[in-house]
Amino acid sequence: MEKITTISLMGMKAKGERIAMVTAYDYPTAKIADEAGIDAVLVGDSLGNVILGYPSTLPVTVDEMLHHTRAVAKAIKRALVVGDLPFMSYQASTEDAIRNAGRFIKEGHAEAVKVEGGRGMVEKIEAIVRAGIPVMGHLGLTPQWIHQLGGFKVRGKTEVAARAILEDARVLERAGVFSLVLECVPWQLAKLITERSGVPTVGIGAGPYCDGQVLVLHDLLGLTGPHIPKFVKRYARLGDAMAKALADFRQEVKVGKFPSLEHSYEMPGEELKKLKRLSKVGPR
Repeated sequence: MEKITTISLMGMKAKGERIAMVTAYDYPTAKIADEAGIDAVLVGDSLGNVILGYPSTLPVTVDEMLHHTRAVAKAIKRALVVGDLPFMSYQASTEDAIRNAGRFIKEGHAEAVKVEGGRGMVEKIEAIVRAGIPVMGHLGLTPQWIHQLGGFKVRGKTEVAARAILEDARVLERAGVFSLVLECVPWQLAKLITERSGVPTVGIGAGPYCDGQVLVLHDLLGLTGPHIPKFVKRYARLGDAMAKALADFRQEVKVGKFPSLEHSYEMPGEELKKLKRLSKVGPR
């Protein structure tokens, strides 16, 4: 089993092999993803919505991200582990960017970090890369900038907006990113960026022509909803299965069907005889 690295992903692009990436936030789901052959696992700041119940990714802290990144990293043997730098962990200064990216490697045991934003983030990305930390870029719909963007909308739909994202992709590649996430952009734009880019593109709502695809694990497993983005395909409906299992458990507990003796422990025969003799004596 060959360990996937940032160099591996570059090689996959060169060979035309598609990259499969998912988010994961804990040990058991990361272990399942790794054993299923997923190439890269992103510990996304989407854990704010999916795991912590925040209304957006903005409240997520570095310490919360590190807690989940450590859990994921412990489970992974093959996949590349990427930690998402949360809001305001890198925007304020280059020093913050290097320090917090370094914490993801040293404390979170990630193998790379992801940074949102275009040419305005170049100085930070270059500094992180110079520090020896691989960086995955993120363009298009960037949730950490949602107030500036005016909502969760497809980006790059006009020629002017598309040119800006195309230029951002070029600039980020020159800054040293090893790959680019393209979120919620028209497939034609994602295809053009993929064709012009020397680094792999990973799409989420960016059509079929990227070098790889990423989905939030809970979305593809049917653990979120009922309203999901257009780009999400549900490969299972585990939420429905879980709800039924819990309802069945509740009902069996209420009527005394669970646990049965099948799910109970027995006392050895000799010890049981002693217990019976003790029960005849009565309470002291």
